[in-house]
Amino acid sequence: MNESKITWIVGNSVPKYIVFEPYADVVCSFLSDLSQNLLKNQTAGQYPDIISFAYFCRKANIHKKKENFAEQRIRLGRGIIFHIAPSNVPVNFAFSYVFGLLAGNGNIVRVPSKEYPHIEIICSAVNQVLEDPKYAEIKASTAFVRYGHEDEVTEYFSSISQGRIIWGGDSAIAYIRKFSLPPRGVDIAFSDRYSFAVIDSDAVLKADEKEMGRVAYAFYNDTYLMDQNACSSPQLVVWIGDHYHEAQQRFWHAVSAAAEKKYTLQPVSVVDKFTKLCIEAIENPYVMRVTRYGNVLYAADLRELPDDADKLRGTCGYFYQYLCKDIDAISRMVNEKYQTLVYYGLSPIQLSEFVVNNQLRGIDRIVPVGQALDIDVIWDGYDLVRTLSRIVDVR
Repeated sequence: MNESKITWIVGNSVPKYIVFEPYADVVCSFLSDLSQNLLKNQTAGQYPDIISFAYFCRKANIHKKKENFAEQRIRLGRGIIFHIAPSNVPVNFAFSYVFGLLAGNGNIVRVPSKEYPHIEIICSAVNQVLEDPKYAEIKASTAFVRYGHEDEVTEYFSSISQGRIIWGGDSAIAYIRKFSLPPRGVDIAFSDRYSFAVIDSDAVLKADEKEMGRVAYAFYNDTYLMDQNACSSPQLVVWIGDHYHEAQQRFWHAVSAAAEKKYTLQPVSVVDKFTKLCIEAIENPYVMRVTRYGNVLYAADLRELPDDADKLRGTCGYFYQYLCKDIDAISRMVNEKYQTLVYYGLSPIQLSEFVVNNQLRGIDRIVPVGQALDIDVIWDGYDLVRTLSRIVDVR
């Protein structure tokens, strides 16, 4: 492999094969120090997603996850994990690294090709913390890299890795999978997914003003923070209950008020959203009306749900909504593309039964409004720490 084509952002060579037990003390200590480094960084403080990452790494949070892991059998990391980060989410490369590290592995992280400021900030902090001699083994088994479309590099990193995490679209995943892992290597692919919300209209009408404001900001965080580009951001709202019209008006007015205060709507987004509205008015037979809440929010009413509802996607505050008397009636649309169900006013048990009793092919996450973007060690249907570690069966 020609290493001249690689920019080494953390580390300067191919990582050594060094493995730990999951949640090893040295790894937990490293993440705690990384968290403190980022939380003290004033520049990092300008980016909410970096701060969220720093909070994820803090000592108390990692300790809680370690307690929940509660593994009785002996486990070790698989070896080296090769991470191919998504280009549209600035900090996922860092979360992916942490998941590989918590499982006890060395890591090669290919950062996004787009030069987000987040990458420089986080990688600089990783480099600073790795200078501590007590983290020498983590340093020797860590590399963050950037390179172009050089297949030979991807092929080489894949060939020496015992695991690979691919974040990207379906076509990108299919392309990367042309490059083989060793025979016992494991692939985890985070492909294109679709997410939606289910809201009980009666609960919206019963909420006092304080609660309505909380729900509005929670939904704002689920959607606008990533311009609805995250696979876990709801694109569609399914309304349950008897007084949906009044509830819809109250909910969307509250969300638009929150967005007006916090969201920076780019002129190009205004044009794109209005263009989308015009195209759908002409070409989409399922859209019967679109209600505008200023330029910041459009809500498109569906007369019925198409079988391929997962193709209904908005951006920058363009949502679809559908009234449903019985949640079981929407089970026919749920395929393997569906990832996250965000809810308000319903119980998680009720929604769990909806998934299990209907034997759904999709929905891997059921979370209350405001937690759609909360990435964790359980993600997309995978237990990442267990999948990225191996069992040593002793009898």
